[in-house]
Amino acid sequence: MDWKPAPLDVSHPPDLVLTNNLDVDPDFADNFARCARWCADGSSFLIQCENRAFQLFNLSFSAHHKRTFSQSSAVLNFAWYPGASSSNAPAYCFVASVRDCPVKLLDASDGRLRASYPIIDHRERFIAPHSLAFNLTANKLYCGFEDAIEIFDIQQPGEGDRLPTTPSKKSKDGLKGIVSSIAFSSSYDYYAIGSLTPSSQAMDNIALYSESNQAAIMPIGGAYSQSGVTQLKFNPTKPHILYAAFRRHDAIYAWDLRSDTSVPVKVFRMSPDSRKTLTNQKIEFDIDCAGRLLSVGDQNGCVSMFDLGDSDELDSEQSSVISLQNIAPEMTFNAHGDVVGCVAFQPLHSNLLSASGSRHFDEDIREGDSSDSDGDSTDQESDFESQNMVAVSRHRPLPYVKDSSLKLWSFDPTRTVHHA
Repeated sequence: MDWKPAPLDVSHPPDLVLTNNLDVDPDFADNFARCARWCADGSSFLIQCENRAFQLFNLSFSAHHKRTFSQSSAVLNFAWYPGASSSNAPAYCFVASVRDCPVKLLDASDGRLRASYPIIDHRERFIAPHSLAFNLTANKLYCGFEDAIEIFDIQQPGEGDRLPTTPSKKSKDGLKGIVSSIAFSSSYDYYAIGSLTPSSQAMDNIALYSESNQAAIMPIGGAYSQSGVTQLKFNPTKPHILYAAFRRHDAIYAWDLRSDTSVPVKVFRMSPDSRKTLTNQKIEFDIDCAGRLLSVGDQNGCVSMFDLGDSDELDSEQSSVISLQNIAPEMTFNAHGDVVGCVAFQPLHSNLLSASGSRHFDEDIREGDSSDSDGDSTDQESDFESQNMVAVSRHRPLPYVKDSSLKLWSFDPTRTVHHA
């Protein structure tokens, strides 16, 4: 019997299946989810939290918190081991990048350290990579940091092989800056890397590399975003289509690698309201396992769904002349009361997980500070500004979170029955 991907219906807003929150941290009241990712069989998902910890949730009849894995320092990124499943103990693990530590391979059942992979700089200090990715055969781990990628053999913990992305810091060749994202094509011998350094007319910040000879194949650009890359992802069923998101940018770009890679073929733009303010926070998009839909959240608490279909394919007659096309979302719905920092399709079901939360600073938190002064004279207005500036430095406001919830949405075509 052939396996078929779960159907996803975006003709009308999804049903909210459940809402949950992170496990309470008494020492970090305003905790929120930075990133959420499903394991391969969709039986559980892992949350990268603001409070330097991971939280694991199991999905039975409801998503319930199972374990918290606290870390010694800030968490930069993580990645599930390919094929991770709660029913397969050897494969149920993930790698984590923690500041000032070697890359960790952690057991997802109890958080114990299985192996470590150190990246060391010229001062004998540990480097925490900003990006992590397994190759297709799951025997190599790729870690991106400033001007280089470290490649580890998973079966042999220890030092890896370093692949510079630029000849030198002074050179104008190659890809410069922190390698913020690494993505492997599902069918071909290549992977894409992106840099946090903004692109320019003289330099692109995305490049395609060959895994077999570990050499750059070609640059990818023309996004005109002039921003750093925050995420790269290949279409699972169209491995020649690459998508990219950028820092403080309201669109996701797509390239067809069979054509001119200096020009994207499509731009997926979010709703106009999302462009009123642009958050510094990384917002992570996702594509379902069948490559049909692209989903992304925004800083206004909305989630947009884009129908990929054949919209990013090129005919042979079109491949020589490419005109950039803007694609509007098939549907946008209100999901949270804060920034939707991450969405993730459940691999084997018609569900989408969304996570919200962001750091907010109250501009009026110091309201009434002037009433604490003597206030006997109104002749001191000229000194008020300088006194107020001193107060800001001594009484730095603490950030708070408006909405730090986790929600599971159903796009099952049969869900309309529930509304009858």
